[in-house]
Amino acid sequence: MGKTTFKFGELEVNRLGYGAMQLTGNGVFGEVEDRENAITVLREAVANGVNFIDTAEAYGPKFNESLIADALSPFQKDLFIATKGGFERPGPNQWVPNGTPEKIRLDIEGSLQRLKVDSIDLWQLHRIDPNVDVAKTLAPVAEAVKEGKIKNVGLSEVTIDQIKQVQDILPVVSVQNLYNLGNRQWESVLDYTAEEGLAFIPWFPLASGPHKLADKIKAIADKHNATTAQIALAWLLKRSSNILLIPGTKSVDHLKENLEAVEIELTEDEFESLAH
Repeated sequence: MGKTTFKFGELEVNRLGYGAMQLTGNGVFGEVEDRENAITVLREAVANGVNFIDTAEAYGPKFNESLIADALSPFQKDLFIATKGGFERPGPNQWVPNGTPEKIRLDIEGSLQRLKVDSIDLWQLHRIDPNVDVAKTLAPVAEAVKEGKIKNVGLSEVTIDQIKQVQDILPVVSVQNLYNLGNRQWESVLDYTAEEGLAFIPWFPLASGPHKLADKIKAIADKHNATTAQIALAWLLKRSSNILLIPGTKSVDHLKENLEAVEIELTEDEFESLAH
């Protein structure tokens, strides 16, 4: 499968990470129902070699970052925590972009406090707010980078043009867009990030898409004595070496199963058959 790690500057992270979004209440709103279990899942993730964890101010909102700090702080040296800002959460399943400099500044300061860190490893703009000039949105981010409060900056759900626009303002190390076996609308963005040496972090990586694909995946999974989820992850790892995966789960068993996807070596034929 080639390289199983990706480098952010000096820090090398395992390409199979963990997305903490599910460790919240219904509709990604409120506190997670079983907090003790959530803490166990986070600790097990790290114990099983995960050193890239993805969260956001908007998850909960706020509860998810505090949960991660409670479970894992003080963070071990090689643990890379990525968070995001720029969304209002008026209620369950409601997501309203807010890219005003005031909101962004509050999100950054809040994330630092909730994660109990002096510096955020990776801060990602959750969405570009269509009503705010992106240069204005990013002014407090650039300021935080200068002050050492943010080490790396990423973007989420962006086009190539938007990435280039931001790259003119400040360096970008990662892009987090929707991408999985069943939904490849951002194929060109993935290729652009690979050329630019940026990490590509697909969200919703486990969706395996249309039914006709499900049959193909199942046949390949049976051959590898694997689950369909493991095949979906193995395919993404093989698709491009700059892909970092952040599957989420509330179950320790699923967590371990997802991490085993690193061991699955798809043949070129298997890879190609799922690519079309």
